[in-house]
Amino acid sequence: MACKYIIVLYFLPDLFACFSLAVRDLSNLVKAEDIITSEHLTTLLAVVPKYSQKDWVSSYETLTSYVVPRSSKKLYEDNEYALYTVTLFNRVADNFRTSAREKGFQIRDFEYSPESHESRKQELEKLVEDQESLRDSLLQWCYTSYGEVFSSWMHFCAVRVFTESILRYGLPPSFLACVLAPSVKAEKKVRSILEGLSDTANSAYWKTEEDVGGGMAALAGDADAHPYVSFTINLV
Repeated sequence: MACKYIIVLYFLPDLFACFSLAVRDLSNLVKAEDIITSEHLTTLLAVVPKYSQKDWVSSYETLTSYVVPRSSKKLYEDNEYALYTVTLFNRVADNFRTSAREKGFQIRDFEYSPESHESRKQELEKLVEDQESLRDSLLQWCYTSYGEVFSSWMHFCAVRVFTESILRYGLPPSFLACVLAPSVKAEKKVRSILEGLSDTANSAYWKTEEDVGGGMAALAGDADAHPYVSFTINLV
């Protein structure tokens, strides 16, 4: 389900705005009046680096012969590129592409068709509907699965506490496991009380290096060691 949702998002026009003009779909940026197509004339779409626009404006008419003067118009601009049109004779289109590429301008292959444009519009409307439907289903699945995942996580933590306690205190089991949720300000006080309750002859071995200048905590490299078994669970 999550994969289907991501695929639908990939094809939505809102997401295309995140892509560069060099690769994104141009159908929603180009209008019918921007394109001239006849027996002798054609309109090309040029992707120009943002900081090379002055170079494009001053040079596009001379990249090849038979370019219509002052025919270039900027349609769109993003963070990296600008999209320009240019009208010229069909017979020099290939020469223009080659010269433009040498100057660092990319000519995008694009053919405007009212039928395909309308088909694309309907396709995008369907994608929006599918996106909303999949999003609702995915959220419902997340709400349902969260409880199961959280319950499994708590079970794993309980098993970990039991195992660590057996390893530390040995058999037979003789310890109390509980869940405490102190506030941030009260945490230090609570830990101090727990250390007092757990104070035995071997407690010093589980204190931090700062407390006793060494011990099991220093040997294990664990700066959060205590004379009792403790695991912190961070809930967001």
